[in-house]
Amino acid sequence: MSLYKNLVWPLVQNLDAEDAHRLTLKVLRTGLVPAFCGTADPVLSTTLFGKAVSSPVGLAAGFDKNAEVPDAMLKLGFGFVEVGGVTPKPQPGNPRPRVFRLVEDRAVINRMGFNNDGLDVMAARLEARRHRTGLLGVNLGANKDSTDRPGDYAISYARLAPLCGFAVVNVSSPNTPGLRNLQGREELDALLKRLQPLQAQYKTPLLVKIAPDLADEDIDAVAELALSYGLSGIVASNTTIARPDSLRSRNKGETGGLSGQPLFEKSTDVLRRLHDQVGDRLTLIGVGGIASGEQAYAKIRAGASAVQLYSALVYEGPALIGRIRSDLAALLKRDGFKSVAEAVGRK
Repeated sequence: MSLYKNLVWPLVQNLDAEDAHRLTLKVLRTGLVPAFCGTADPVLSTTLFGKAVSSPVGLAAGFDKNAEVPDAMLKLGFGFVEVGGVTPKPQPGNPRPRVFRLVEDRAVINRMGFNNDGLDVMAARLEARRHRTGLLGVNLGANKDSTDRPGDYAISYARLAPLCGFAVVNVSSPNTPGLRNLQGREELDALLKRLQPLQAQYKTPLLVKIAPDLADEDIDAVAELALSYGLSGIVASNTTIARPDSLRSRNKGETGGLSGQPLFEKSTDVLRRLHDQVGDRLTLIGVGGIASGEQAYAKIRAGASAVQLYSALVYEGPALIGRIRSDLAALLKRDGFKSVAEAVGRK
């Protein structure tokens, strides 16, 4: 941790945020990444979508948009990774600059706009690693210029379902105009109806990722539809378009989705409400503002079977993964839980 903070971070913070991220991916692609965390404590072992994972701490979508380094991230200590979001056609995303650090707030604002290399590239990379171990999920998006966005999700799911452990329908990115409208009851119902035959055919677990900005009745509607269409779970949550009064950083006024520490409470409230609605009938994945074992534990106690993080890595570096794992294991043991599953939803 001190190596990153004392040596790497002083260099990285002077780079444009997106350039720094591209440099990170380049380093990871070399394959010379050490295994930072060692073996996870056995108490962290759990099962997601029928597959055993060494810990419930995963990498959120957005870090590895094009599935360039999933195995490197597993090697760093994540229990599972989610790549993407991917769209059927390649697209450049929004104009740069489009990623902004909020250092004082331990947060990030991005307006990337689903920039990615497209479905063909993603499929080729997943095909090349399909016999490797490790749970890998894919985040599915829709092209900005699409005239049939439900069709975009259907195309990508059908192509990638045989190549991944789970797929996430991302209808909550704030950076593609109109995309969040797909979270409405009628729109989401139509989308899931389009995907239902494919889900029955491929059997790959399908989840939906929602925004933290939904009203309570809309959260309940998502939960109801997820159950009625037999989804495997819900990811809660994506970034927020809200700007808390507590923000201090000079970039706080930038347009885009806010992630990191300011999102923790809001996203956890959404998670808690979802669990109240669905209980153990769906797998909930908690995302938003996790930077410690205590925060990961709070998500699990609120109803998450697993958690994901990304923004905190910007400020803490890869050793954070091991620290969260060890602290989470200690908290589970402190409270008498013999497994992660025992603690899920134990408010």
